[in-house]
Amino acid sequence: MKQMTSGELRSMWLNFFKSKGHAVIPSASVIPENDPTVLFTTAGMHPLVPYLLGSKHPAGTRLTDVQKCIRTGDIDEVGDASHLTFFEMLGNWSLGDYFKKEMIAWSWEFLTSPEYLGLDKDKLAFTVFEGEGDIPRDDEAAGYWMEQGVKPENIYFLPRKHNWGGPAGQTGPCGPDTEMFIIKDQPPCGPDCSPACSCGRFLEIWNDVFMQYNKTADGQYVPLEKKNVDTGMGLERTICTLNGCKTVYETDAFSGILAKIAALSGKQYGEDEATTRAFRIVADHLRTSTFIMGDPRGVSPSNVDQGYVLRRLIRRAVRYGMGIGMGEGFTAEIAKVIIAQYADVYPELKQNEAFVLEQFRLEESRFARTLRQGEKEFAKVVSRLGEGTVISGLDAFHLYDTYGYPIEMTRELAAEKGLTVDEQGFADHFAAHQKLSQAGAEQRFKGGLADHSAQTARLHTATHLLQAALRRVLGDEVAQKGSNITAERLRFDFRFGRKVTREELAQVEALVNEWIAADVPVEMKETTVEEAKAEGAIGLFESKYGECVRMYTMGPYSKEICGGPHAGHTGELVSFKIQKEESSSAGVRRIKAVIGAKPED
Repeated sequence: MKQMTSGELRSMWLNFFKSKGHAVIPSASVIPENDPTVLFTTAGMHPLVPYLLGSKHPAGTRLTDVQKCIRTGDIDEVGDASHLTFFEMLGNWSLGDYFKKEMIAWSWEFLTSPEYLGLDKDKLAFTVFEGEGDIPRDDEAAGYWMEQGVKPENIYFLPRKHNWGGPAGQTGPCGPDTEMFIIKDQPPCGPDCSPACSCGRFLEIWNDVFMQYNKTADGQYVPLEKKNVDTGMGLERTICTLNGCKTVYETDAFSGILAKIAALSGKQYGEDEATTRAFRIVADHLRTSTFIMGDPRGVSPSNVDQGYVLRRLIRRAVRYGMGIGMGEGFTAEIAKVIIAQYADVYPELKQNEAFVLEQFRLEESRFARTLRQGEKEFAKVVSRLGEGTVISGLDAFHLYDTYGYPIEMTRELAAEKGLTVDEQGFADHFAAHQKLSQAGAEQRFKGGLADHSAQTARLHTATHLLQAALRRVLGDEVAQKGSNITAERLRFDFRFGRKVTREELAQVEALVNEWIAADVPVEMKETTVEEAKAEGAIGLFESKYGECVRMYTMGPYSKEICGGPHAGHTGELVSFKIQKEESSSAGVRRIKAVIGAKPED
């Protein structure tokens, strides 16, 4: 197998698909726009859902990119050999263009051609969907692999758990997939050894999803009018596999970060199991946090939504960093290394460096206060114990939930005093808390974009008018930092250094209602970033030079680059009412608002 760096694989991937007629598009934000079903962009397909559902993409029907992705469901597992919260996903798409035959042929070429990965053809295995209910077995995909020369014994039919892709949220495009594996030089674990088992003989390298269906809110799989292809190759995992590394942390994606941790801590990666785990947690969590805050829609640490996850990542990194002897301010120092490493690929990190470093320093300081307060409360708990030797699960959870004091810290302090913690009791209280939170989130997030497309389009259009009105009243300092839309309301986060007064809010609301009453058309024009800027458009300029984008104009009031759904006329919004204005995080304000019901509603 070829030895290569992350940068070499990125370039090889994009150039390969460019040679197959694909337009290279930039990575979208890691903060999804107007999708309440997920907090972060979790897969390469996520930003492209509207186009997979049939909307026309300005760059055409063949696309390729390297997408920044964040998955935080397994934060507590990070520190082992495989889990990451941030990763880069190499992807290519067919939007109603080519399908299984072409994609499988290209996959084989990229995997085996000496010009590309040059993998041993006899050391590759493939899985396809075995079928379920009314959805048939994917003999078509298996047949195309055999046309490339793959032996039937190297093709495995597996169930939905292993060979089904999508949707990114609760609803959306999905379908059977075919996955590609490298067969390691180790004997089968038994007669049923396959890519479905966990013996380690098969290393996944690529995944082609054939999007034939749209999953509806009631769980139905409706065939798509136009079939799509969505593929994904994890950059870090592929580099790890190609270079024969034991874990992703031994690749060039982490080498500079780990070296900085070693310099600041005086410890060495790999010197013992606990130190190695701490290095991995600090490296992963600070890399993810840097990308969240350095994003064009970057957020700050807070107690809700993306800000809550960010806070948890930073504080877990700080706790483990302190455990290996890292001093105050180390998060910002490591962030500088991360930004320098990725600045040429993701220039937004360098553009937002000052903000990122400031937020790291502020959050470290806040957490130090939290730890001090937690230690005081811990002392009170111990004093109540009297002759007892066990800290109750309720007390441990109270320290965690009320004061943000980690259970690991409670355990360590207890051990120092010859005490133990009822960890099962803590786990029970924590599980009950998570269940309540999940139930609340499901209620809050029910009904994604696909379920309320018309209402979503109206609310999204309102965010354009809101931003224009805020800039008119407060000045050009205002810049969008995030938005969230449910079927009932919009939420708009924007950069601004102080609380907005009642008088200013009244002016903003009046302006939006004036523009709604004007009932001007919402006009879309496909143009380049440079032309849009020249016309005075605002937006998150993530696109590369010369790329075709969509610019939406609403009379003389609003002109933005955007990829979201929109109403046809401003009058469709009926009316606009601000419900609340509050602080979202340092330097960021949040407005929640509703629009009027249409007569047919």
